[in-house]
Amino acid sequence: MVNKLFVGGLADSVTSEQLEELFKTVGTVVSAKVIMDRSTGSSKGFAFVEMSSVPEAEKALNLTGTNLGGKAISVKEARPQEAR
Repeated sequence: MVNKLFVGGLADSVTSEQLEELFKTVGTVVSAKVIMDRSTGSSKGFAFVEMSSVPEAEKALNLTGTNLGGKAISVKEARPQEAR
């Protein structure tokens, strides 16, 4: 297990700050970033959150199903980025 998480199912209106506030409820957030489309500037509907420790990241997995911005989010362990 790593302390970087993938968060999917985000509403377009969710900001990185809102995401960070939610994840602070289970531990210390190192970073929270909603991924934006370069051409349109709108959210792609997913984000990455890094927690300060593995136990905190494991707790954060329980946030799956939480309503954020009117949609239920899913939280999973982030996979390493594939080479392009």
